Amino acid sequence: MGFIRKIITVRSKGEDTFYNDLSKILGFKPKNISFYQKAFVHRSIKEFDKTTGNPLNYERLEFLGDAILSAVIAAHLFHVVPSGDEGYLTQMRSKIVSREHLNELGRDLDLLRFIRSNVILSNFGENVHGNIFEALIGAIYLDRGYAYCEKFINKRVIAPYVDILKLEGKITSYKSLFIEWCQKKKKDLVFEVYEDSGNDVVKHFSVKLFLAGELIAKGRATSKKKAEEVAAKRAYYAFQNEITIS
Repeated sequence: MGFIRKIITVRSKGEDTFYNDLSKILGFKPKNISFYQKAFVHRSIKEFDKTTGNPLNYERLEFLGDAILSAVIAAHLFHVVPSGDEGYLTQMRSKIVSREHLNELGRDLDLLRFIRSNVILSNFGENVHGNIFEALIGAIYLDRGYAYCEKFINKRVIAPYVDILKLEGKITSYKSLFIEWCQKKKKDLVFEVYEDSGNDVVKHFSVKLFLAGELIAKGRATSKKKAEEVAAKRAYYAFQNEITIS
């Protein structure tokens, strides 16, 4: 007489909490929890695979998740906007998967609560939210495949956030827009960047934006690129009427 052996997976209290909380976010139960655990390991932990010696952190999963997210969004846009040409579809996809939007998604899901790191959470830059969101998608793909990634992205990204009409009017880069306007109007534009750590633990950069030699805006952020974008956004709103009319 045969018998069926029931295999019981024993998890610690912390692992059980992680499993249950993650299941609520995903909308399904993970099969291989180790993929998801790796999705929240920061490189500062400095863990390595005992067999291969490869680092164990979320960066490779982030790369994978980024590619899958881009593919799912591209397919969605291809079907819902049949009149859109390649340039339009590319621009719309960029707006949906922008770093700002991915960071918002990661924050909304409170993914940072799961991260394992030797870096104090307050010292992380904003992009960590989007990075681990992409890593999570990579983990879903390894655990469940493309179809589950598609369902998750539809539930967490497309359904609540993708509104074609709103996205068409969304500005993704104030810096690019302001530079384009200056070139059109033949106005000289200069960004003057300098390090400005102040009393902050994390390094900051400040930017002065000059138009035709006149200081018109300032910006401050944790990277030169972000600081320039902040300054450009302020300059855009200062000259919005002229930019809109022209």
